[in-house]
Amino acid sequence: MKNEERVVIAGGGLAGLRAGERLRELGFRGEIVIVSAERHLPYHRPALSKEAINGELTASDLRLTISRELNAIWRLGTSATHLEPDRHVVGLPGGEELKYDGLVIATGVEPRHLAGAPRQDPRIHVLRTVDDAVAIKRAINSTQGLVVVIGGGLIGCEMAASVKAMGRDVAIVSRSSTLLGSAVGKNIAETVTEAHRVRGVRMAMGVKIRHWVRQAGGVAIHLSDGQVFFAAVVVIAVGASPSIHWLRGSGLVLEDGVLCDPTCHVVGATDVVAAGDVARWPNLRFGGQPRRVEHWLNAVEMGRAAAENLLAGRENSRPFTPVPRFWTEQYGMRIQGSGIPALGKDTTTLAGSQKDHRTITGFVQDGRLVGMVGLDAPTAMIKLSTELWRQNRVAEGGSPRGGPQHLAPPERLADRGREPERAAPAAWGRPHEPGRSHESIQPYEPARFDAQVPRQQQESQPLPVPAHAPVVRTRGHGGRPLARTGPRARPR
Repeated sequence: MKNEERVVIAGGGLAGLRAGERLRELGFRGEIVIVSAERHLPYHRPALSKEAINGELTASDLRLTISRELNAIWRLGTSATHLEPDRHVVGLPGGEELKYDGLVIATGVEPRHLAGAPRQDPRIHVLRTVDDAVAIKRAINSTQGLVVVIGGGLIGCEMAASVKAMGRDVAIVSRSSTLLGSAVGKNIAETVTEAHRVRGVRMAMGVKIRHWVRQAGGVAIHLSDGQVFFAAVVVIAVGASPSIHWLRGSGLVLEDGVLCDPTCHVVGATDVVAAGDVARWPNLRFGGQPRRVEHWLNAVEMGRAAAENLLAGRENSRPFTPVPRFWTEQYGMRIQGSGIPALGKDTTTLAGSQKDHRTITGFVQDGRLVGMVGLDAPTAMIKLSTELWRQNRVAEGGSPRGGPQHLAPPERLADRGREPERAAPAAWGRPHEPGRSHESIQPYEPARFDAQVPRQQQESQPLPVPAHAPVVRTRGHGGRPLARTGPRARPR
């Protein structure tokens, strides 16, 4: 590619960051502009429902390391307003237009709200951003009553465990009869549910919320089974929806996310790829049905793969065919998942211990293992992962890949003729990142936090900006012209 070309990354989270870093690794020397609705540089989002709530980490501790080679322009506090693929333009507030030669859509998801919930009440919260986590933590610390978590999924369970660790009274309200539901299998779900119950978490399972009553001292939540919870703080954790409102009218297919080809190229546009939670694509390793994957590790791997395929061009791209992985930890118990358990029509026990709760549940579709979830069984999960990969080979027309594989970039976006080299797949646990050997990777260990600033920094302020990260902050709804620091600054 030529130095005058520009890649715009819409979304300043993990997927966008890793996409930008991968562009630089592959030799792209043009301009990278990252447009982010948040006022913070990328941070470790999985910690928001755990360490950021219970006080083990402050907001400043969550910042991710940004490669010096990235050399991107960060448009923080700036939401993309629309996309015009034919003109290769991303619209910004105030009528500003940002032209691109290549675009990465990585705007992630937004938390769902419950119908009928008094969203405007300051005691009602959702959790998606670091600012949300700070607000929830402050609300908990400034009250003494019951904290009610609505939702029994991963975020809801992690939130309840964190609040309980703070010594607070907490309740979980869920439509499912067990926590985590079908996502982890019956045995593990029952174990997790019991773990919360024996620690004093109040449970309202298999119920619906009839109505809310706002009062001076809290919010009364009336349930379908006759229970009434009087909450000082409410956290709604009922899932998320892809952040695609800015793409309405663009001509893209926006059914539960941005529809992509197997290579991450967006259907209905040229020189546009998507990555992370917002992308819906057919993983050829698990059939041809497009689906989204909302996992931290998928954001890393898909961001890198999308960047590679953007450089390679549609004709020379390779399908992105990962085996998705996720993990959560509650009360010291580690739950690890691999594959796509939701595809399973039957379950089977792949490994277990007669002495304790350690177990691995396999999810089977038409006699084929399509996913597995382990409880405190990391070594066995690693051993069984080989079988999961073997039984889910890439469909004809694709090529096997355990992670990003394009290493030799073409010179331009339009170059379609160079055959990229292959790279060894990343380790099954944490994906490989620059500067870290595969031998040092421990499966499913959470990423280490880069505590590079004092803990006493005000949490209400934006996370600290590294000196090598040029930033343009947009306040309010007014747009500002694109700005860049450094010797290669130029008008555009």
